[in-house]
Amino acid sequence: LFANVIGKWDTGEAILFPGPYRSETIAYDVASLRPYPFEAKAAVLVADFTGPQRDLSPRAILAQQLARAAAMGFAVEAAFEFEFIVLSETAESLRAKNFASLSPFAPDNRCWSGQTAATHAPFVADLEECLKRGGIDPYSLSVELGPGCFEATLRHGEGLSAADEASFFRMFTKAFCRQRGLTASFMALTGEGFPGIGGHLTLSLRDVKTGGNAFAAPEAQHGLSPVAENFLAGLIATLPEVFPMIANTVNAYRRVAPGSWAPKTVSWAPYNYAAAVRVAAETAAMTRLELRLPASDLNPHLAMAAMLAAGLDGMARKLPLAAPPIAAGGPNEIPEGVERLASDLLVATRKFRASERARALFGAAFVDHFAAICEAEDASLRRAVSAAELRRYLELG
Repeated sequence: LFANVIGKWDTGEAILFPGPYRSETIAYDVASLRPYPFEAKAAVLVADFTGPQRDLSPRAILAQQLARAAAMGFAVEAAFEFEFIVLSETAESLRAKNFASLSPFAPDNRCWSGQTAATHAPFVADLEECLKRGGIDPYSLSVELGPGCFEATLRHGEGLSAADEASFFRMFTKAFCRQRGLTASFMALTGEGFPGIGGHLTLSLRDVKTGGNAFAAPEAQHGLSPVAENFLAGLIATLPEVFPMIANTVNAYRRVAPGSWAPKTVSWAPYNYAAAVRVAAETAAMTRLELRLPASDLNPHLAMAAMLAAGLDGMARKLPLAAPPIAAGGPNEIPEGVERLASDLLVATRKFRASERARALFGAAFVDHFAAICEAEDASLRRAVSAAELRRYLELG
C-alpha cells in the first residue's frame, strides 16, 4: 500500500484534488530492480499503483502506449540525453540567499573544453562511478555550454526501462552532488547568465518479427522507411496538442524564448539541431528520431508517451510526411510557413485540454486531470515578481 496523495498534489506539495486521501494497492515491478548506490547491500525499484490512481500515473500512461506498439508488432528502443547545471550551493545556502546570485561550479567552463574536462575530471569520474554502482552506465559524460553545465547521454534500452533509468539518473546525480556540498539542477533555465538546458529523447521501433530497425531505409532520401515517415508525420500533426506532456513547468517555456538554441517550431530535419524532431540515420541500425523539444526538467514517462502516441497515431492513419524539412538555422530563425509552438504553459495547456486527438490517445480522465495540474502550476507563479521585472518597472513612470 502507498498514499495516493502523491497523485493529487503539485510540485510544491500543495493539494490540488479532493480526497479520499488513503492508501492504495501497489505492485512492485521487479524488472526495475537495481543496486542503490548510496548504501551497501541495498536496492531500489519502482512500484506502480494498481488501484484508482493507476490510470492517472505517468508510468501507466507510457505502458499503455508501449502495449499499443507491441500490438502493432513493434518494440520501442529509446534513450535520454540530459544537460544539467551544477551549482556551488547547498540546500542551506540557496535558502539563505533566497535562490538569488547563484554560484556555479566550474564558472570558467567553456563548451566541450578539454581544459574544463581535465580540471574537473575527478568530479566527473566520481559521478560516473556512482551512476555505475546504481546500474547506470552512461554512454558519455562531459562538459557542455555555459557555467556549471554538464551533459550525460544514457544508453538506449527498452522503452519503459529507458524512462525509468532517466528518472533514476536525475535522482542519483542530485543526491551525489548534495553529498558533496553542491546542487545539480535540471531546471530548464536557471537564470541570467545560464544556458537553457535540454533533456532530449531519441526513439526507434524494432520490428518484432525480423528484429530489424523499422525506421531504417538506407536507400531513401533521408534514410527513413515509410513506417518512420508515417511516425514522423504523426509527430508533426500532434505535438502542438500534447506539448504540456513534454513541457509541463512554467520554467520550461523560458527555454524556448528568443536567444536560446531550443527548437521553437513544429518542425523536422535531418541532422539539424534547430528542428523539433531531428532525423539521425548514420547507419541502418542506428536510425532514430530525436525529440529536441523537452528541457531537462521533463517527465521522462510522459514525454515518451506523448512522442510514442503521436507517432503510432501517424502510423495507424498512414499519414504522409507532407511537411518539408527545415533548412539549417540559428536560435532565432523561424522558417516561413512553419507553426510556432506555444510560448507559455497556459496557452499550451488550453490547446491540450481542447484536443480531441489527445483525448482519443490518452483518455478524457487523464487529459482533464493533467490539464488541471498544468493550469494550477501556471497559476502558482502568476503573481510572482522576478528581480528582472523589478529592475524594469519599479522606477518607471
